Amino acid sequence: MTTRILAAASPGEVRVAVLRGDDLLDYAIWRPGAPDGVGDLHRGRIAARAPALGGAFVALDGADGFLPDTEGGKTATEGTVLGMRVIRAAQGGKGPRLSARLSGEAQARVGNGAPALLRRGPGAVERLAALHPEAAVWVDDLALAAALRPALGARLAVRTPLFDDDVLGQIDALAQPELVLPNGARLSFQPTSALVAIDVDTGAATGGHLAINRALLPTLARQIRLRNLSGAILVDLAGLPARRRSALGPALAEALADDPGHPRLLGFTALGLAEIVRPRIHPPLHELLAGPHAAGLVALREIAASASANPSRMPALRAAPAVVSALEQDRAAVADLARRTGRTLILRSDPMLAGNAWTMEAP
Repeated sequence: MTTRILAAASPGEVRVAVLRGDDLLDYAIWRPGAPDGVGDLHRGRIAARAPALGGAFVALDGADGFLPDTEGGKTATEGTVLGMRVIRAAQGGKGPRLSARLSGEAQARVGNGAPALLRRGPGAVERLAALHPEAAVWVDDLALAAALRPALGARLAVRTPLFDDDVLGQIDALAQPELVLPNGARLSFQPTSALVAIDVDTGAATGGHLAINRALLPTLARQIRLRNLSGAILVDLAGLPARRRSALGPALAEALADDPGHPRLLGFTALGLAEIVRPRIHPPLHELLAGPHAAGLVALREIAASASANPSRMPALRAAPAVVSALEQDRAAVADLARRTGRTLILRSDPMLAGNAWTMEAP
């Protein structure tokens, strides 16, 4: 079955969908003006040893990170300058996780001096292209194609439009906290600061509870992958006493096995909850879709579409202060809108708009 990668660009954002046949296999969001930093090469300085945490805090250019002893930091002392690569994005107010285990080519770039970002890591298009080396890569923006051409070469083609209604429907479903399956069963996703809870409800599905749960395990595993759920994940299977749920362990482990994020089924709790751990590297989708920056990028996408439909009129954007601040910090997004429309965005901060609200209006 043919696999293809579709990268649809809008101001400040690229939505990357990997399709196998007509089914969404992987999905990621890449924001060039505000990347998650994974894969970035830094010159950093050891700021403080933290023996109790098994590592050291590192001063980076404009941020702080953490270098575990197991990643080459055990012998580093305060003030030591090292080359480091980001191996996990910042999360929960904590800086990025770092590794000092570098290739010879990367180490040669480090040199001496103040902390500095030396090279950006690959974006989502390059990352997914490496994961699916057999797949053609289609993009809908000439500037994006020019930026990716050195890495992807002949695999890359420019086509438009990329997302049909079916693909958009599959993508839009990932933003919803509940997924209704064709047989009437439902999966509910509830992220918290400590873990992700997934509730399985048989709903209108008919048949024995063991069979219903077994049938939906591949969909459950697929949704964990597509939503990039990570850290601790607890799954409450439907309608089975705790003692019978462990019988589904082999089938669940098999469903998780194809995920390149390497989730592991740890077992079942005394309450019958399936315990899964999936390493966190990139931010999960629900985090990327929340907050003022995400709202601002949706606004820019709508403005670009409006300006394309009516080139004589470029809407202004009135938005809550948090949204305006986020867009001002991501200057690449606003500049990208100007490139597409040939006009400078009029951005108005309105304290009367709550939360992440925004509206388009006449300039």
